[in-house]
Amino acid sequence: MTARDTKPAPGAFTPAERRLINRLRTPAAVQAYLNALTYNTEPPPEPATLRPFRGVVRHRTANCIEAALSAAVILEQHAYPPLVMSLESIDELDHVIFVYQSKGRWGSIAKSRDPGLHGRRPVFRSLRALAQTYLEPYVDRTGAIKAYGSVDLNVMGGYDWRLAQHNVWKVERMLFEIPHRPLRLPAATVARLREKYVAYLDAHSGRKPLYYDRSTWTPIPGHFLGR
Repeated sequence: MTARDTKPAPGAFTPAERRLINRLRTPAAVQAYLNALTYNTEPPPEPATLRPFRGVVRHRTANCIEAALSAAVILEQHAYPPLVMSLESIDELDHVIFVYQSKGRWGSIAKSRDPGLHGRRPVFRSLRALAQTYLEPYVDRTGAIKAYGSVDLNVMGGYDWRLAQHNVWKVERMLFEIPHRPLRLPAATVARLREKYVAYLDAHSGRKPLYYDRSTWTPIPGHFLGR
């Protein structure tokens, strides 16, 4: 697929959207904004959602892919390409993050129900090295990364994944179809990490663990830290 720049002009945004975009000029600012939003758990009886940026701003809630799309829209207006990475899991509960380069190094912006699946500082020489930092924190009761892939969302052409008034499920279908490169931990390592994870949950009343190497993480939402 060939990407062609389809970035909307500033006039396509509402005044409130433009004010937000003008305020969030850096990846760190966008991550902080997303951290402050409620995670969109899409609880029944409400149907599942895949809202674009406009819907996220309106509802002030986002799941992982909604957050990645929002980061892409905001930072695209500040000259960052709308690049996202798909992390495929063995339990089919995949994760989507926004990825970007700063001074030749890769970083990410993300939102998740798990503390270890948020953003990373731009310190990585390759997208693979960036993806590898999600391997250990991805292991939970059922999940583990099996592959990763990246794509410029401009490949969607005229499809309005930015400012539509409706769900943009075509983006999810496209992410299923892009090439993914294998990336996984040995089965014995996954089993060991899963046992450690479950034991921690049992010992801490279900609170998510923070025992990982967090040296390359960006700040995470305060509720994971007991704030």
